[in-house]
Amino acid sequence: MTALSVENLSVSYGDIHAVKGISFEVRQGEIFTLIGGNGAGKTSTLRAISGLLRSGGVMTLHGKNIRGISPEKLVAMGLAHVPEGRGIFGNLSVMENLLLGAWTCRDRSAVSENLDRMLTALPRLRERLSQAAGTLSGGEQQMLAVARAVMSRASVLLLDEPSMGLAPKLVKEIYAVIREINRSGVSILLVEQNANIALRIAHRAAVLETGTIALAGTGEELLADPRVRKAYLGA
Repeated sequence: MTALSVENLSVSYGDIHAVKGISFEVRQGEIFTLIGGNGAGKTSTLRAISGLLRSGGVMTLHGKNIRGISPEKLVAMGLAHVPEGRGIFGNLSVMENLLLGAWTCRDRSAVSENLDRMLTALPRLRERLSQAAGTLSGGEQQMLAVARAVMSRASVLLLDEPSMGLAPKLVKEIYAVIREINRSGVSILLVEQNANIALRIAHRAAVLETGTIALAGTGEELLADPRVRKAYLGA
């Protein structure tokens, strides 16, 4: 069953074609990873899906056409995007950031249950609920950004470079949380430059090069592919 489908997606910045007619699908309950170098079109792909960029092609969420729908309406439909750079509200508290993530949910008991689940998975955030989000460490801010997206009760989660700028220990913690979120039934489209860890948790994956899909397969297949190992794994 398909959670998110992208067909012939294209994104241009003037005369520059950042994404050149790519197609892929994220199946229900899986982690699908896009890897590639800088300028490959990974972030543009996520921004187009979440309605932040104008694009060509066809995109569906659980079978419903979402191309041209505003970002806030997509959140209400179950699509959440954690952007590169986190995008938290630094002057608001950790708790206020989390509750903003749940603004589309009118079921207070569900919000409370989801909040408790996130704080159990991320005890560091529980310890800092009244603290201004901008004073958190980089790793804690990334945890907050992911938790805030999950608070929207998303069924599909877009993650853009969740390991960027983090120490190896914090990267492991972030990815443990990502696995837990996926095990709860959330489908994840993950964009990541750390190909090693991203492919290890991916059910399926694709390599983006200059706006096109150069390779695709399971995470294990791409980990073993000599072209991927040479270009992205330093082997």
